[in-house]
Order: sequence, then C-alpha cells, then structure tokens
Amino acid sequence: MNALSSSDFTEVDDPFALFHAWFAEAAEKEINDPDAVTLATVDASGLPDARAMLCKQVDERGFVFYTNGQSAKGAEIAANPKAAILFHWKSLRRQVRARGTLARLSDAESDAYFVTRPRVSRIGAWASQQSQPLESRARLEQTVAELTAKFGDGAIPRPPHWGGFRLTPVQIEFWHDGQYRLHDRVVFTRAREGEPWRRQRLFP
Repeated sequence: MNALSSSDFTEVDDPFALFHAWFAEAAEKEINDPDAVTLATVDASGLPDARAMLCKQVDERGFVFYTNGQSAKGAEIAANPKAAILFHWKSLRRQVRARGTLARLSDAESDAYFVTRPRVSRIGAWASQQSQPLESRARLEQTVAELTAKFGDGAIPRPPHWGGFRLTPVQIEFWHDGQYRLHDRVVFTRAREGEPWRRQRLFP
C-alpha cells in the first residue's frame, strides 16, 4: 500500500507531497468540488467567521484562493492577515487543516487566473458588491444584464478589488478516520516560511 495514502502517512516528511497525493485521490472519488475548503478568519472584535470556498492552487508556497477584497472576508483579512483552512473529503474519511499568514497575490497572478474564468463569472465579479445588502435577486440580475451589454464581446478586465490570496502555512495537520474513533493524526509545524518542517503524531 502507498505510504502516502495508508496509515503509514504519519511517516512522510513532506506535507505538500502528502497533500498532493491525498488531493489526487479526492479528485477521483469526491462527487463534488474536491478543492472545496473552509476558510476561517476573525473580524475586528475577534469573532470568528468561516465560509466554504474553492482552493485554486497548492504548491510549496501555500494555498491560493480568489475573492472580492471588499467583501466581509476581505475586510477581515486586511485587518488581520492570518487564517485557518479545512479540507474535508467525506468519501475518503480524511481532513487536512492548515494555519498561517495571508498575502495578496500580484496583479499579474490574479489577472492570469481571472481570464480563465467563464465569461459570466467575470461579469459577476463586477456585478456583485459581495457581502453588502441586496434588495432583491432581480436587482442582481439586472446589474449582470447591464454589464453584459456594456462589455459586449470585448475583453472583461479584472476588477481592481478582486484578486487572489495565498495562505502560507506554519502548521498543516492530516487526519484519517479510524475505527472506534482511533484516528490517525499527524501535524507538521514550522516557525516561518523556508524553515524545515517538524512532524509529530498526535493522539486522536
């Protein structure tokens, strides 16, 4: 059995290699959105907030997602650029948790991703004043129609307030369900980016 997918995963030294192995299995077996991730931030008062998103890229630098920077999460990130994320792959009975700092991607990186989105999604990025009050669904649809007419068949630029963030982790934990709640857990920690990871097995 592959150590990256069996209970022997607790002996793997590279958390990103382990993540990619688990994600590859999730991509084959999860019915919907294997890249779905819960992002947790805190507001100005310290009250936690969480929402499900899509993680669009993972490499040795961290976990990338895109959002409206003027949204509630955008304001929370601006005030406190630290966060936690959680992947839960129910069909595989696995979880991956990570905590770390957030930094905005460069305009070039955000532009490169924005043009890959469906055209209506690009228009939606302009139409949605994310997290602000909306009087009706009809108002949103009207705004989309107006912007569709405005842009016509031309290019749709990325809104300046919309872009990507990268979570650079200082902790990544892998959890695998075990019978009678005797789960397998291993956590990788480091003080800052670039430092070696330390691996520790945890009690369930």
